[in-house]
Amino acid sequence: MGEHSAAAGEPGRTVFVRVPATSANLGPGFDSLGLALSAYDELTVTALPAGELDIEVTGSGADEIPRDASHLIVTTIQHVFEAFGRTAPGLRLVARNGVPHGRGLGSSAAAVAAGVLAAAGLLAGDVDLTDEDLLRMANEVEGHPDNVAPALFGGLTIAWLDENGAPHHKKLLVHRGVAPVVFVPETTMSTKTARSVLGPEVPREDAVFNVSRSALLIAALTQSPDLLLAATEDKLHQNYRAASMPETDKLVRALRAAGFAAVVSGAGPSVLVLADGPGRRAEAAELVAQVSDTPWETLMLAVDFKGGTVRETPVGAARHDS
Repeated sequence: MGEHSAAAGEPGRTVFVRVPATSANLGPGFDSLGLALSAYDELTVTALPAGELDIEVTGSGADEIPRDASHLIVTTIQHVFEAFGRTAPGLRLVARNGVPHGRGLGSSAAAVAAGVLAAAGLLAGDVDLTDEDLLRMANEVEGHPDNVAPALFGGLTIAWLDENGAPHHKKLLVHRGVAPVVFVPETTMSTKTARSVLGPEVPREDAVFNVSRSALLIAALTQSPDLLLAATEDKLHQNYRAASMPETDKLVRALRAAGFAAVVSGAGPSVLVLADGPGRRAEAAELVAQVSDTPWETLMLAVDFKGGTVRETPVGAARHDS
């Protein structure tokens, strides 16, 4: 991390964190597949004397985010320190949120990943966290690894829990022909609300259907983008959620009817199109403008291959983006 601004966890130590947006599920890969995308939350964290807290937030969701100890990044940092038997310092957070909040693009996972990475940076030299530690800490706070895995590690990730409940992930490189575009509505949707409409059981044939499509989706994203339309079919969650986000459902159906691999991004209500080439993204955007009566913000994004990053900023040094 370079020259230390202060000893691990001591007041004055400052770290800079950058974490990508993510889209989970990707159609059939419910609670297991996630993709990192090139919209970012940026966070500067400085350790302060114990008990002090100063939070500054700009960007998406800034008006709704708490400025007290209940802030998700604050509670995540404290969780990591406590997990390794250390006392968390006071904190100054300066956050710029580029990941849309409440739109199915992993804003809470980005906050958790940012908090885990910030804690790792503040603890470096005293406790050095492995990738396994990072994912385990993030999963303990977030509750499931499908969004936090790509937020931490980038690319396409397969996430799962072993028989003991421990999270694991496998990162894959996405074919360069895959061109993501996200359509973001003005409305929001909480993950809790989106999950509440899902029943405890699904028909066996639907489960088999999704197993085949999930396997095909890995091949489509890594080797054969021409298979993306078939590979993104789903019977486990999107139909059940359709009534709670009718505009999203209408847009997904219209895009898929026109040959675009469109899915609900995460728990929604944003729509992700995995286009097989940059030119197809523009065609998808044109179609959205034609078929929808409600406004959708178009985000032409790339797959983020790096994931979350953390580096130390010495006291008094200005931050310069590379």
